[in-house]
Amino acid sequence: MNTRHEAIDPVRIGFVGVGGMGTHHIKNLVRMAGARIVALCDIREAHAARAGEIVEQAGQPAPTLYTRGETDFERLCAEEELDLVYTATPWEWHTRVSVAAMENGKHAATEVPAAVTLEECWQLVETAEKTGRYCFMAENCCYDRTEMLILNMVRQGALGELLHAECGYLHDLRSLLFERDGEALWRLAHVEVRNGDLYPTHGLGPVAQWMDINRGNRFARLVSMGTQSLGLNLYAEQHFAAESAQARRSYAQSDIVTTLIQTELNQTIMIKHDTVSPRPYSRGILAQGTRGIVRKYPEELIHLEGRTKGDVWEPLETYQAEFEHPLWKQTLESLTDVGGHGNMDYLVDYRLLQCLRAGVEPDIDVYDAAAWSAVSALSAQSLAGGSRPVEFPDFTRGRWRARAPLGIIGAGASGTEEESTAVW
Repeated sequence: MNTRHEAIDPVRIGFVGVGGMGTHHIKNLVRMAGARIVALCDIREAHAARAGEIVEQAGQPAPTLYTRGETDFERLCAEEELDLVYTATPWEWHTRVSVAAMENGKHAATEVPAAVTLEECWQLVETAEKTGRYCFMAENCCYDRTEMLILNMVRQGALGELLHAECGYLHDLRSLLFERDGEALWRLAHVEVRNGDLYPTHGLGPVAQWMDINRGNRFARLVSMGTQSLGLNLYAEQHFAAESAQARRSYAQSDIVTTLIQTELNQTIMIKHDTVSPRPYSRGILAQGTRGIVRKYPEELIHLEGRTKGDVWEPLETYQAEFEHPLWKQTLESLTDVGGHGNMDYLVDYRLLQCLRAGVEPDIDVYDAAAWSAVSALSAQSLAGGSRPVEFPDFTRGRWRARAPLGIIGAGASGTEEESTAVW
């Protein structure tokens, strides 16, 4: 959008959805200079009250609580004097909350995915363009240490020209999906009626940044294939009973969905979604270029032409000092006991706050939120059509050709151009 705003300090924040992940964000934000939690919204009064206590214990005034039902976020967006509305609600509410925030003059930040349908993706883009507000998707994996190290390697040309990447969300969620609280209350409903890559952004977000998607490149088309749906029924038979409602239920979601994306520059990306198989956690990260290859899970390994001796892998840590991303290096030198998925949860909140305080556009914008989230709907279209290729919408409407790539950002508080080449 090339929209720039004056620096905001402090940033007045309203938070919608303060269950597990929302509370985690609150705990991060109250530790950061320049963050003021002004209002909280949740359908459960106990959740809102709990988050309010965290804010007060951090020495901030008691936030206003909005707990009059599932649409009370609309009242928060309309009545509160806020700079940012952050949402960590179930997926189907992300777009509604973000749109309400932007239409009321607030910037929006949302947990992933930012949208479920293509219509919602376009709604986010059109609302952000109309209002001039930011819509940031809090994809924490873009701030993981290894993924950011790979970004730095790509920018420095260590891998040569990037040709191919692999990624995914490979996480055994079977026990979670059958719980009686938390995410199970809404996440299983998506599995029952949707078939596609339901959760693509954890793996795809970092890859999109490596490949300059929406900034000199774009997703062009995809094709998806899916396996049988067996895992949840088998798990339910083992943990409930063969005749239990859980075991007899029909689940639309394929156990494993594999999607292949081709970019405008003829690179390829393979994404896997697998949440109902017995397996260790993985995001299946791999980046391959004309001069080398690097992977993550189950080990972090690399091979660089001209540097690695022989046709072997070597530990990625060999190059850690040389290619450590400055945001990690500078930030974590001054922070201890940050916590949260290897500290990337803290950094996603830190970086958003840093950008708003400095008057710098966030690293992940509405076009990224739309393109990365759109994989869910497009993969569903491909599967429903017998694994036919599906074209990607161009959410930038051609602007991707002239937009500068994301730079190697630093941790300086001012966010000036010499500290961050992410300014465009």
